This record gives sequence, C-alpha cells and structure tokens, in this order.
Amino acid sequence: MQKDSAMTDATLDDHIQTFIAKAVEEHPVVLFMKGVPEQPRCGFSSVVVQILDHLEADFVGVDVLQSEELRQGIKTFSDWPTIPQLYVKGEFVGGSDIIREMFESGELKSLMQTQGILPA
Repeated sequence: MQKDSAMTDATLDDHIQTFIAKAVEEHPVVLFMKGVPEQPRCGFSSVVVQILDHLEADFVGVDVLQSEELRQGIKTFSDWPTIPQLYVKGEFVGGSDIIREMFESGELKSLMQTQGILPA
C-alpha cells in the first residue's frame, strides 16, 4: 500500500509541476500568491499586486492556498522559499522584497517594457 501512496505523491507532484510550468509559459506575467489579485490573503502578496496594478501590468494571479501541493510545488519549481513569486515571460523575477526594490529603482518597469509587457 505504501508504494501506491508514494506513486500517488509523485504523480501529484508531477501534475503540480506541469500546471506551474504551463501557467508560466502561457501567461506573460504570473504572480503565484496567497489569495487572488482582488483579495490578497497576505501583506506580501498585497504589496506585489499593488505594484503591478500601479504599473498597469496585465497579470494572472494563482492562489497557492488552493492546495498544499501547489504551495510547496511553486517553492520547488523556483527553488525559492517564499510566496509571492513573480514570473515575467517565463522567468522567475523574485518575491515581495525584490519586486518592491525593483519597483522603487525603476528596474521592474524597465524589465516589463523590455519584455513588451508595458509600453516603452
């Protein structure tokens, strides 16, 4: 019976990793966050949503609180221990502190303009 359980865990993990990879590939800007953009469920997620809204960036929010597997899976996917996590054009940009610093320095806007997310 344990073997079946391990197989199920591995299958679920593969499914979660595939889901994350597909989301990052299909959407130019993806924020893995606690809650949804309209109702963030942690302060760090809220900060990043406010920054993206301020920049008028079109983005997709993925609520990692949907499942523990997704919450752990995104940390494995990025090899980054915290949430939220922002991806732009398939690349991991950073978490809340990094995004805030990039926003304050103008680097985030420049990155999004370079990637064609925001008008230059």
